[in-house]
Amino acid sequence: VLIDPGDDEHLIIQKLRNHDLKPIAIINTHAHLDHIGAVHYLKEEYQIPFYLHEKEKFILDTYEVTCRMFNMLPKETPEVNIWLKDKDKVTINNFHFITINTPGHTPGGTCFEIQNHLFVGDTLFRGSVGRTDLPGGDWPTLESSLIYLLNSVNHASIVHSGHGPDTTIENELRQNPFLIP
Repeated sequence: VLIDPGDDEHLIIQKLRNHDLKPIAIINTHAHLDHIGAVHYLKEEYQIPFYLHEKEKFILDTYEVTCRMFNMLPKETPEVNIWLKDKDKVTINNFHFITINTPGHTPGGTCFEIQNHLFVGDTLFRGSVGRTDLPGGDWPTLESSLIYLLNSVNHASIVHSGHGPDTTIENELRQNPFLIP
């Protein structure tokens, strides 16, 4: 399963071929341009479904406008096959994950809990949190989402952010200025 594949479909396809892997689905934490640019092409190349939280439709629908805002050429906007909700328990073949809706960076921002791993997109970073100044962002909502996330997961979980190094919830509770009371 590809999670937040970004926007370089050629690099992803090459890496998959190098390791003789074929993805079975794409799941995204949110629909910002740096996370979904490659999705349409990868869906077509591998004939696989795309999963996204239902509250992310606004961000997806404004993909081309957002690309222009950042002086980027838009790629094809992907079509969502399966809309997710909070606390969905999803199984794709032998791959299982739970959705944790964490709006704030975007309206439908979602974390994926896969055993002791959390894929958090741009909700949480090592030493920081996602920005809220883009369309659909909201700081008070992100604050509430972070509390919800911290109360929903094992603190030993390994956090895989959309940008930057991995961390753990335990580490962030000790060192992240946005999470220290």
